[in-house]
Amino acid sequence: MTDSTPALPRGERTRQAIVDTAYELFITQGYAATSMRQIAERAGIALGGIYNHYGSKEEIFEALLLERHPYHRILPVLSAAQGETLEEFVKNAVPTLVEEFGKQPELFNLLLTEVIEFKGKHVPMVFEQIFPEAMQIGQRMVSYEGLRPIPVPLLMRSFLAIFFAYFVSDLLLARMPFPEIKESALERFIDIYLHGILEKGGDEPRLSPGEHL
Repeated sequence: MTDSTPALPRGERTRQAIVDTAYELFITQGYAATSMRQIAERAGIALGGIYNHYGSKEEIFEALLLERHPYHRILPVLSAAQGETLEEFVKNAVPTLVEEFGKQPELFNLLLTEVIEFKGKHVPMVFEQIFPEAMQIGQRMVSYEGLRPIPVPLLMRSFLAIFFAYFVSDLLLARMPFPEIKESALERFIDIYLHGILEKGGDEPRLSPGEHL
């Protein structure tokens, strides 16, 4: 049985080989430590030839960021999450997000590279690509009853923030000898996101020492 998938044009195959090779090198040795010469040699391309496709190392990073950004995993998971209420939706979506992201933890390196090396320079470029789908998910979230009037972009930001906060803190605290910060941690993160940290009525003004009702 032959593969009926049409082969990519030679130029596109070369560009893909460059991106794939750069991704491996960026992940294993870091963006700053990787040179265009290393990418060309590993991809089997002459150094001069690589510049026929990408004018700089940053252009290669931009291409692989758009191709392999974690949102490619995050947004489909959120779109597929089930729930009759917002609480059910969040409780179904977040564990699946963590599981999917954990399958390729090296993708987190892309985010770190963007933050550390480029100070978020390419975020607008990525945002433009993901905005339509992200807004659809946000509109779904605000359609549930019981949600406070929160702007959709801010709601999505807070949702992704709690997910990444859990993922990063789990990496940093994995070897800490305090079981109380690990036990049911994800469930607690979700509960705090949904219900806050104050007990009912805990947002009332506190009295200063010496004051009385």
